[in-house]
Amino acid sequence: MIYYKKDTDNIVTLTLDMKGRPRNVINHEIFEAFVPVLEQLKADKKRGALKGVILTSGKKTFLAGGDLDYLYQTYDPAEVFAFCEKMKKFLRDLESPGVAVVAALNGSAVATGFEVALACHHRIAVDDPRIVLGLPEVELGLIPGGGGIIRLMWLLGIEKANHIISSGRLYSPQEALRVGIIDDLAPNQKEMLEMAKTWLLSNKESRRPWDQSGERIPGGSAKDAPVADFIRAEAARLAAKTHHNYPAPQAILNVLSEGSKVDFDTAERIESRYYTQLVMSKQCKNMIKAFWFDSNYIRHGLNRPRGFGKFRPKKVGVIGAGGMMGSGIAYACLRNGLEVVMKDVSKLIAERGREYVRNKLNPLVQSGEMSKIERDQLLQRIITTEDPREFETCDLVIEAVFENAMVKQKVTKEAEAFMDEYSFMASNTVSIPITKLAEVSMRPDNYVGLHFFHPADEVPLVEIVRGARTSEETVARAFDFVKAIQKTPIIVKDDWGFYAARVQNTYILEGITMLKEGYPPALIENLGRQAGMPKGALALADDLGLNLVLNYERQAGEHYGPKYIPHPAVEALDKMLQEFTRPGRNKKAGFYEYTEDGQRHLWPELSTHFGPQLSTFERQELIDRLLISQVLEAVWCMQEGVINSIAAANLGSIYGWGFPAFKGGTIQYIADYGLEAFVARCKYLREKHGSRFRVPKKLEELVKETELVGDLLGMNS
Repeated sequence: MIYYKKDTDNIVTLTLDMKGRPRNVINHEIFEAFVPVLEQLKADKKRGALKGVILTSGKKTFLAGGDLDYLYQTYDPAEVFAFCEKMKKFLRDLESPGVAVVAALNGSAVATGFEVALACHHRIAVDDPRIVLGLPEVELGLIPGGGGIIRLMWLLGIEKANHIISSGRLYSPQEALRVGIIDDLAPNQKEMLEMAKTWLLSNKESRRPWDQSGERIPGGSAKDAPVADFIRAEAARLAAKTHHNYPAPQAILNVLSEGSKVDFDTAERIESRYYTQLVMSKQCKNMIKAFWFDSNYIRHGLNRPRGFGKFRPKKVGVIGAGGMMGSGIAYACLRNGLEVVMKDVSKLIAERGREYVRNKLNPLVQSGEMSKIERDQLLQRIITTEDPREFETCDLVIEAVFENAMVKQKVTKEAEAFMDEYSFMASNTVSIPITKLAEVSMRPDNYVGLHFFHPADEVPLVEIVRGARTSEETVARAFDFVKAIQKTPIIVKDDWGFYAARVQNTYILEGITMLKEGYPPALIENLGRQAGMPKGALALADDLGLNLVLNYERQAGEHYGPKYIPHPAVEALDKMLQEFTRPGRNKKAGFYEYTEDGQRHLWPELSTHFGPQLSTFERQELIDRLLISQVLEAVWCMQEGVINSIAAANLGSIYGWGFPAFKGGTIQYIADYGLEAFVARCKYLREKHGSRFRVPKKLEELVKETELVGDLLGMNS
């Protein structure tokens, strides 16, 4: 597990290489294995036979994080606190053998793995852009638990440490050097080890700043007025941004504030207490479920059609390259190593796509993340054209033209005439059935929907829409393509609204219904954000366009036929569109009014046209209506086969339209609420507000399934 090698200069190299694992991880095993190693180091130091230590890895990665399976399943705070303190003791022993220790980062080091690097006196990384370094725990509702917050505070100061840890960002080696979380870069592993040895031979100081008298935290502690002002301002900003739904960022700030006023070891215990509190929280459990278990389920292809070899795309065609969606798709492909043919009605318009990519890359050049040469090489992988013959060598072609069936079918026929039999055609449609669009396809079995979300280069979700004649192999290849561009693929049925738009629409419709009932529009919008949604229901309606919102509801009517019960929001939508001619943001007139500089304010006349302004309200009931309406629609989608896994339903809701991550997604919401309590709440809402709160039969089955974590995790890592 740990290889110990000493050279003639009395420099010891410790190589981590855990047997039977693809990568090294922090767990009880490695703690036990380090005990005799640390004792040997101290004995060597006492004999004068130790001048320094290099810690590196025998794996492709340096060291991964802790055991999330354990953290998800434990409900014993005393056990978590004890484990946390044991990990801290291990890292204190590592940084205190009496000589300096260098972390030689030959691969990625994240979470607890990077905390080990922080416990070393000096950090050198191989300059490889594939390596990632940092502390992403906040993305799982956690904080670093091995002393990482306290060490980073002492190294960089409270403000910088807070920014790095609360962002949860992972850095490339170049970025990590720039922000100060590593100390040097090496061109390759051999030179890195030589640099580590050279540094050790010229640096005898083995005490960390926090163990030396007279040393201060850079920028001061929370006792100092400027730092105290920053902490107060940051706390206010967090409250406004998170509405106290995400406790981890506030816990980071609290640890920095409280830990800066005491000695290092006391500060570490403060960190352990906050860490334990978060592990016990529902928010943390839900986020681990979504971003670890559900993410692994999809990442390992457990939803992918089986029996087909891995598809490795090299060249992608994009039709409608001059638009924002087409340009965004092209950018995502280029950033992940693919070549792109960008086509539009003219080469001049297609060149707008190249400019979009250039404008996205320029800030990376300015920040030092990318060189000008790398940017120019990336831009050279773009071909702009008006000629579909350029698609002859593409592995797939994605049309991203505007939402019109005739136009989409026209460009499909033009492209397929030059595509070979092994390539496939995809449509980025938001509302037109894939089966209908495929009617003109030369090879409908090779035709699939790839629904990207705006902005395509940023939103991590893509819906793969299986048409009536789409082959399983095409679905599998589409799945592999989406993964190749570092996005999360979910496979959905070719049904109205697919999954994301269909469920999102229920949130919008419920908000409009509340407006019709006489609730103040500002209240509706504020409660939506307090519930954890990124936007209020009325603002989202404006952004999508009220015609599209109404169109989805009409498609629901066609889908259910005689069983369809019109949503109470339809009347208000008709009124906005027909009587007031306010279709949404695109026309600068919807539930909001818009200024020339893009600002918006609720239309003052809403209160006049939509019922009495109710002066009393039950806050939790309104929040429940906004969220439960979405949850029930997600269950209907599973019952009807629109989406076929809990993992896809959860991540699709979080990534697709911003369902609250601290709830773990639409299906996990039920487990979080509690099955009996949820069913009782739905019964109450149905009796008071109508049949849209009826519970689908599949509900109880899904909750039992989502509680069986072992069936969902697929793999440990």
